[in-house]
Amino acid sequence: MPIEVGDKLPEAEFIIKTEDGLAKKSVADLTAGRKIVLFSVPGAFTPTCHSSHLPGFIENADAIREKGVDEIAVVSVNDVHVLNAWAEATKGKGKITFLADGNADFANAIGMAFDMSAGGMGTRSKRYSMIVDDGIVTALNQGDVRGQATISSAVAILKQL
Repeated sequence: MPIEVGDKLPEAEFIIKTEDGLAKKSVADLTAGRKIVLFSVPGAFTPTCHSSHLPGFIENADAIREKGVDEIAVVSVNDVHVLNAWAEATKGKGKITFLADGNADFANAIGMAFDMSAGGMGTRSKRYSMIVDDGIVTALNQGDVRGQATISSAVAILKQL
C-alpha cells in the first residue's frame, strides 16, 4: 500500500557520494528532527526527470530552504555513480542531495515501485514529491501523467510550505 500523509517513513538506507567516497545515509539520518523535501524520479537523465522535474528543485532550492526546509533530496532507482554524474551535469551538487535507491528497497517500502521492464528499465520509482517533518509525511504529491512533472513539482511544494 502506498505511503500516505500522516505515515512515518519506513527505515531504509540510500547510497550517497561524499568527498570521502561512498557512504550510506539512512532515512533516520535524513529526517530525525528535521524538515525535508523529498522527491523521486523514475530515472536520472531520463527526459522529463532531466529537463523539468530536477531543474525546478535546483532553481527553487533557496526559496524552499527559506520556508524552513533543512534539506532537499532526490531519490532514484539508479546507482550512486549515475546519480553523482547527474548531480554534476545539472549543477545540482551542493543544492540537492542525490540518494541512490539502486535496488528499489525504499521505493518498495513506501509502495511507490513500479515495473518498467517492458521499456528495458526494470523496477523504478513513481514520480512524487513530499514534505517530511521529523520522519512523518505532512504533504504528498503524486499522480503526474507520463512526461509531466507538474503535480510533484517544486512550485507545488512551495505552495505547501
